[in-house]
Amino acid sequence: MTDEPDSIDETDDRDQPPRSGLKDPQRSIRTLGAMILGLETLVLLLTIVPLRMMRVEGLGTAITIMLSLSVACIVLAGFMRHAWAWHGGTLVQIALLVVGVVFHWSIAGVGVMFGLTWAFTLYVRRTLSRPPVRKSE
Repeated sequence: MTDEPDSIDETDDRDQPPRSGLKDPQRSIRTLGAMILGLETLVLLLTIVPLRMMRVEGLGTAITIMLSLSVACIVLAGFMRHAWAWHGGTLVQIALLVVGVVFHWSIAGVGVMFGLTWAFTLYVRRTLSRPPVRKSE
């Protein structure tokens, strides 16, 4: 150890909480969730035109539901700092799968794609929220 006041004793880091390597892991997790929901909003809005071209039964209802899910994604993306927003994101994925089964299989395909992406996002959230395991010496 040196006489400099800014030096850090490397053997004394057992008292400090372990770090994940990210400056602010919770912020990174929230940003990832918001980005996924933002991308999903864009894709949901882009599915409206193909639904019209495929002449889906109950087109008006399908468009209303797609717009509602898009608005829900935007609202949830803004509230990712709250725990309930993560549950709401999961409900959006489930609703998209149900809408796909009811109206057209292509919507279900989009639901599966974003459902898997959301599952990965939840996995990353759970992994980064826990402190890393240190090897005992």
